[in-house]
Amino acid sequence: MKRGNARRDYTLYFFAAMGSFLVVYIALPLVVILVKQASDWGMLVKTLQDELVIKALRNSLITATATALIALLFGVPLGYVLARKEFPGKSLVQAIVDVPIVIPHSVVGIMLLVTFSSAILDSYTGIIAAMLFVSAPFAINAARDGFLAVDEELEHVARTLGASRLRAFFSIALPMAFPAIASGAIMTWARAISEVGAILIVAYYPKTAQVLVMEYFNNYGLRASRPISVILIVMSLTIFIILRWLVGRKNA
Repeated sequence: MKRGNARRDYTLYFFAAMGSFLVVYIALPLVVILVKQASDWGMLVKTLQDELVIKALRNSLITATATALIALLFGVPLGYVLARKEFPGKSLVQAIVDVPIVIPHSVVGIMLLVTFSSAILDSYTGIIAAMLFVSAPFAINAARDGFLAVDEELEHVARTLGASRLRAFFSIALPMAFPAIASGAIMTWARAISEVGAILIVAYYPKTAQVLVMEYFNNYGLRASRPISVILIVMSLTIFIILRWLVGRKNA
């Protein structure tokens, strides 16, 4: 018995050693860019005083938040339907929901521009449209998985006691699926604020921080673009960690 346990432990250690490659690979660039920028503090302070940078950061925050709210508004009902109802074409709907994950983001920009043309060109609407296309699957799939984890019998019991389906949804299904939905909302927001390829094509203006990083890199080089990148990293990670903490606290 002990020998079997020892083998399992060694297997886990081996897997952990292999998996740590990806952890280090992701963490290393974050640490390096932060350390290098810390040695160039003056450039960071100068960037923080740049009116264009502050406005771009504000644009990114506003549009990403609006995108997450829109994705939740439409994605939660769709996730509920996908979790509760079998219907012809359901697999097609699910496939369509997942399509944005596999389409190159520059292609997304072209698709949106061809479809909506001047209605979204160089506008906040265009930025949100690009963000929503690439991030909506996270909200929909998280909601679907959350509702699948809720026993449908609980809703049936509520309905036998006189509750309507809508009331059963709001009083039972939604609260119980909330942790999954909240996690999906966080991932939707994170995906939205990290989008750049589609935005570059659809709405170069008004500038978002993601686009500004590209512009500064192309026009002024790595040193000029690095401080904006660091600010965006710190801002995004801070909000991401706070939201994760709030969701985890609610689940505890």
